[in-house]
Amino acid sequence: MSIALDDLFAVLAAVVLAVVGGEAFLKSILGAAIHLRVPKRVVAVTLAAFATSSPELTVSSVAALAGQPQIGLGDALGSNVVNIALIFGLALLYGAVPTSRGDFGRDYYLALAVPVLTLVFAVDGQIARAEALLLIVAFAVWLAVTLRQALRERDAPAALDAGEMSAVRSLILGTAGLAALIGAGRLFVGGATGIASAFAVDTYVVGVVLVAIGTSLPELVTVLLSRLRGHDDVGVGTLIGSNLFNGLAIVGVAGVIHPISAPLTEVALTLACGIAALLLLRPDRGGLIGRGRGVLLLMLYAGFVWLTLTS
Repeated sequence: MSIALDDLFAVLAAVVLAVVGGEAFLKSILGAAIHLRVPKRVVAVTLAAFATSSPELTVSSVAALAGQPQIGLGDALGSNVVNIALIFGLALLYGAVPTSRGDFGRDYYLALAVPVLTLVFAVDGQIARAEALLLIVAFAVWLAVTLRQALRERDAPAALDAGEMSAVRSLILGTAGLAALIGAGRLFVGGATGIASAFAVDTYVVGVVLVAIGTSLPELVTVLLSRLRGHDDVGVGTLIGSNLFNGLAIVGVAGVIHPISAPLTEVALTLACGIAALLLLRPDRGGLIGRGRGVLLLMLYAGFVWLTLTS
């Protein structure tokens, strides 16, 4: 069957809106955080991650309200693979990222634990509302602990240069960015559903491959810019934080709106690749994430896409 031009246009327009809206929303939140003297690491794991995960949140919510939460589940879980395997794999091609094992603390191990918990929930082929609510509760606890830590470190140096952005300009920029992200979410759901119908492809597969890449564009922009500007810890923190938002808040919200049918074979592959990507992210004893890891991550992502499309 042929693909309707309207569906292709919707997907392309959503990509543009996701990039523009995500960047605007990110700048707005970072500007506000810096005026509040929030440390760069905390900004990356919380505010930056929230901003860059907003497309996944809108896509998952709109899809669940439309009675197709599988698109949201595939988007959220697929985005976690895209974040680490594809995006950070590409970023590592620029060169090794200096870090330390000490930076991979509570958030990193929680990011590893979340897919295991999701797999347990999906054993019966469905993520029920009660299980989704548990994910949201876990997210709320993590966020509360992280914000409490941020308040303790409030006197730390500013994370990023906020320039002369006033509070009013920051609010306007953030509102416009959020509106663009919501519009991108609606366009993605419509376009992805049309493409799935044209090729008779399962909606979960469309979400995990096509929609996941599109909604991860803000993460891609953030990570590449952080590398170019010498803020490597922002890139790592943003991706780990984004994975937590996706796995806990976004899957949780979608599941509370509408119980999610989760075929174990499809979900297990995505979750396993997400865990493998996170393990490859861990630095060596010298505190480096080498360029060779980037090649392995990209190979992992290529294998993931191939297995998803052929299974």
